[in-house]
Amino acid sequence: MRVPFIKMHGLGNDFVVLDARSEALPPIGPATVAALADRRTGIGCDQLILLEPADTADFRMRIFNSDGSEVEACGNASRAVALLHGRAAQVETAGGLIAVEPTGCGARIDMGVPRFEWDALPLAYAMDTLSMPVGWDGLEAPAAVNVGNPHVVFFVPDAEGVPLDRLGPEIERDPLFPERVNVNVAQVTGPASLHLRVWERGAGLTRACGTGACATTVAAIRRGLIEGRAATVHLPGGPLEIEWSADNRVLMTGPAAESFRGTFDWGDFA
Repeated sequence: MRVPFIKMHGLGNDFVVLDARSEALPPIGPATVAALADRRTGIGCDQLILLEPADTADFRMRIFNSDGSEVEACGNASRAVALLHGRAAQVETAGGLIAVEPTGCGARIDMGVPRFEWDALPLAYAMDTLSMPVGWDGLEAPAAVNVGNPHVVFFVPDAEGVPLDRLGPEIERDPLFPERVNVNVAQVTGPASLHLRVWERGAGLTRACGTGACATTVAAIRRGLIEGRAATVHLPGGPLEIEWSADNRVLMTGPAAESFRGTFDWGDFA
């Protein structure tokens, strides 16, 4: 069975998109996802995106990290899918309903309302999520935000100086986070500017993380670290514009692009 795919990326965070909205695909499992995501023997990607029909939205977007785990949200993939769809849409995700709208070479995404309750992250037990009384090897007192998926945000003097490749997997899998967690290290670089690096659960260090940029901006606003309710977030792959609107919704604007298209034999990866 030959299956078409679309390779896309948002600021270097790359995806294999499978469009099953009009023609169903066989059930996809973690082993198939991991095989397709392998950069040496598969197509290669940070996440695999599966588009399916939906009853209460224009379509459904399922998101799988490169290790095969299914997750709730991906901001960069949402922009890529908006570009692919070509018009405004309501999209069902495991993290809730989002609104997408293409804007030239990118898209604007309404990521919904952020959550701060400890059991909405979730955490293993109750604690203050604005300044959590925990730390790992010099990284201390993170903020926790759920923007469709869970994030902890550490504000540091030098984001580049943090050994995130070592600390990221340790924090991601700490028992405090029963569903694992995305790890952000952020540096305030101006009154409305942040520098951000992200260890993404199930994918590792990434050139860009849209939900991480959203969570970090919200956390910075809650702590009074930036002015107003919007920021430019500079990631290794480039900048994103994030706004936490007066009606409590998180809006993300940034680029996305199609890289190439092709086909593969499903049986080679099943």
